[in-house]
Amino acid sequence: MKKQWQALSLALAFASTSSVSLAEGDADAGKAKSATCAGCHGEIGNSMVATFPKLAQQHPAYLIKQLQAFKDGTRKDAMMSSMAMGLSDDDMADIAEYYSEHKVSDNALPVLDSDDDEETGKGKPAEKTATPTVQDMITQGGDLYRNGDLPREVSACIACHGPQGQGNKPAGFPLLKSQHADYLIKALTDFKSDERSNNPENIMHMIAKKMTGEEIKAVAYYISMMK
Repeated sequence: MKKQWQALSLALAFASTSSVSLAEGDADAGKAKSATCAGCHGEIGNSMVATFPKLAQQHPAYLIKQLQAFKDGTRKDAMMSSMAMGLSDDDMADIAEYYSEHKVSDNALPVLDSDDDEETGKGKPAEKTATPTVQDMITQGGDLYRNGDLPREVSACIACHGPQGQGNKPAGFPLLKSQHADYLIKALTDFKSDERSNNPENIMHMIAKKMTGEEIKAVAYYISMMK
């Protein structure tokens, strides 16, 4: 079983994921064209709002693919769809190249909220359940990121996104390190519910649907701390 799961992980890591053109964009042109993106994603792609994703250092082909998905409707978001509709293929390539050339910023340590406490302690007597710390959640997320959960067929994130969250540029798997935890939680939740499905062979849906809400938060916290 272990060998079969390792084979699956390798298959995911090297799967062909996109037909996006890899033509290199013009970062200088992208700087000007990205001006309308700065309000949400920051001047160089490091958004200050945790629900808006960081775009800095992301692989250009992945960013282009997402913009194309917003434009053709295979990924749903009213604001992003309207923005993408006005972009040509060259515009997308230029903007993606511009953001890819900037370093993603580090995050502050996540702060647990009441929802975290309620979910991690669910089903256990309150007097016997120690409130998990942020570090507890990060440790749990790190184990899931590196090892997955074989009995439940939850693939290790490391198989596609690398040991440092750097992604896999040739295969089209995105860089994840230092992404906002809140955005990662939303993305995984959307994959889990099939609200978002624009990924090859729906791999992310198959993985996320087997994850609990606690596991989604834990792995998101871990990834947000990767540098």
